[in-house]
Amino acid sequence: MQGMPKIRSLLLVLFPLLAACTSQQSIEVDRRLPQIHPVVLSSAQRSSVELATVDNCAVGCPSGGGEVTIVRDAYTLNNNGSTKFANWVAYKITKDTPAPNRPRNWKTDPDIPAKETLNPVDYNGAYVALDLDKGHQANLASMGGIADWHPLNYLSNITPQKEGLNRGAWARLEDQERKLGKTPGIDAVYVATGPLYERTIGSLPGTNKVHTIPSGYWKVIFLGSTPADGQFAAFIMEQETPRAANFCDYQVTVADIEERSGLTLWSNLPDNVQAALKSKRGNLPRKIGCTAAVEQPTR
Repeated sequence: MQGMPKIRSLLLVLFPLLAACTSQQSIEVDRRLPQIHPVVLSSAQRSSVELATVDNCAVGCPSGGGEVTIVRDAYTLNNNGSTKFANWVAYKITKDTPAPNRPRNWKTDPDIPAKETLNPVDYNGAYVALDLDKGHQANLASMGGIADWHPLNYLSNITPQKEGLNRGAWARLEDQERKLGKTPGIDAVYVATGPLYERTIGSLPGTNKVHTIPSGYWKVIFLGSTPADGQFAAFIMEQETPRAANFCDYQVTVADIEERSGLTLWSNLPDNVQAALKSKRGNLPRKIGCTAAVEQPTR
């Protein structure tokens, strides 16, 4: 396969680096595909190797999640084996990544142990019983244009999301991400998103696997290679967000997201820059139709 030399070259570069970090850890590379990804990283390897392979985060992927992070061309994902859903997913939209009308062929993630993720049949009856869609975290329309787009439909990148949210304000915010990516002068749109677990929503009726349905979702977007110039936005939306809601009404700060999710974002930025940015709202909402600041929604 054409990708095998690339895999060998990557491993030759990574082995000395990993040896310096830890002698007990290893990287699992999927050799079935003609490309270098996915790369499965432990938490100890994440900071030193992840950004050297795929640029999905630019200023540091979220930290404080689970032990397993999977780096793919379409996204970087941190899995939660207890909830059965990703703690966070990060992706990079460019002018070349969007593609409409990709099929939704749901599959179990082959790079996550079966006991730590869900199967398509586990969602049986979820829409009828709880009004739940299969909601992409790295969304299919924004990232379907890459060659290896199929993992976007792996259930590790999916959560049970209320129809009104998935097809309403959340979908309209995703539309704005793609519009930003097509805007002249904008080379990249970086997105990190993930679930919140702040109250009980219920259980999927089609599975006996222990899992936790998210009560809401957060999202952080910034333009270019860094949010330091203020071109960023952060949002939190609850599962019960009305379908007709305006996503502009759900602006928060990055500090709000960190407090409620337990994660740390933008960790590669200097501490003083992080502190200055995370405590305030960015200027990006003005580019996506939000004309006025709003108060954080009540939980």
